[in-house]
Amino acid sequence: MGKTSAINLKITLDESNIPENITWMASDSSMQQPESCKAFMLSLYDEKQEETLRIDLWTKEMRQDEMDKFFFETIMTMSDTYKRANQNEEMVHFIKDFAFAFGEKAGLIKRKNEG
Repeated sequence: MGKTSAINLKITLDESNIPENITWMASDSSMQQPESCKAFMLSLYDEKQEETLRIDLWTKEMRQDEMDKFFFETIMTMSDTYKRANQNEEMVHFIKDFAFAFGEKAGLIKRKNEG
């Protein structure tokens, strides 16, 4: 029998249903108590409907610069995941190019002049 693991998320909402606090905990980690975070994105692929389901939440305390960094790092991580899943270097470079363009536009990174 395989191993079972659980990831638990707890969202505290204000009176307008806007997240005030997000905590998470993984059953197979060394965490002793739930950890706080300001945002999460969860994507699930529904094989029956052949579509992606999503939950994207962030607290009202999350600053714009934090959201920019969160998106940049998420896109970069997605390129790594895509590479492990598909070995398609052309698409990996395409995703990373987009991530770097996003990072530049958001003021997170500066690329060296090419050429």
